[in-house]
Amino acid sequence: MMAKKPPKPAPRRIFQERSKITALPLYFEGFLLVKRSEYQEYKHYWTELRGTTLFFYTDKKSTTYVDKLDIIDLTCLTDQNSTDKNCVKFTLVLPKEDVQLKTENAESGEEWRGFILTVTELSVPPHVSLLPGQVIRLHEVLEKEKKRRIETERTPSSSPEKGKQPFEDYEDVLNPMPACFYSVSRKEATEMLEKNPSMGNMILRPGSDSRNYSITIRQEIDLPRIKHYKIMSVGENYTIELEKPVTLPNLFSVIDYFVKETRGNLRPFIYSTDETLETKGFPVTSLK
Repeated sequence: MMAKKPPKPAPRRIFQERSKITALPLYFEGFLLVKRSEYQEYKHYWTELRGTTLFFYTDKKSTTYVDKLDIIDLTCLTDQNSTDKNCVKFTLVLPKEDVQLKTENAESGEEWRGFILTVTELSVPPHVSLLPGQVIRLHEVLEKEKKRRIETERTPSSSPEKGKQPFEDYEDVLNPMPACFYSVSRKEATEMLEKNPSMGNMILRPGSDSRNYSITIRQEIDLPRIKHYKIMSVGENYTIELEKPVTLPNLFSVIDYFVKETRGNLRPFIYSTDETLETKGFPVTSLK
């Protein structure tokens, strides 16, 4: 008999979990057909524009994205001719690749075009065929994105100040830790994953030396299997200790790496509850 699937999260819970994982404000969302340089054909994704990043989900109810695209360095957006009058096709020209996007109808295509140009150029495009209410939304998003960038620039260096404890500032609102970080031991992380499989299967935790980090995952191939990976802090970067070490600029990128490399099979462990946790350093007994 097949194991019963966990219930689908409610829409509000989906929004909350996506917000925790991405740590970016949501500006626009909808279905998009996406063709990146490594894709053989278009892929149908529920897509969110958060900050200046596009997050791609397999469907509208997925809480963890399977791919993402940073568009802050967008060179230009070029329209393409389409034989289908009911859809809009355009290309995002980026320094490292060209990404083709296709919408399901003309109206959503114009909206996507407007929001993408607004957040990348920091100005509302003058020639957009949108209703007055939609143009107002573009101006609202423009102000939010300007404010977000100012706050990001003001964020102090991630280097720990003298005399500060290694894990003192994990709840910094402007520079948060990944939502799957918990101040737990190796044993506690294992118990959390084993007792709550529907909440995710990957935990970021402090390393045994209190200077570096570790990731604990639970994979189900033939039998459930627990693995641990060391994440070494090297200067301002983080190195995943693999057969071929992978160095990334921040811990969010580390989590992204595991999600993307496993094609979404690894999902950040998000403990959702209405009760306030003790700054995520809760005892594992609270999960029993």
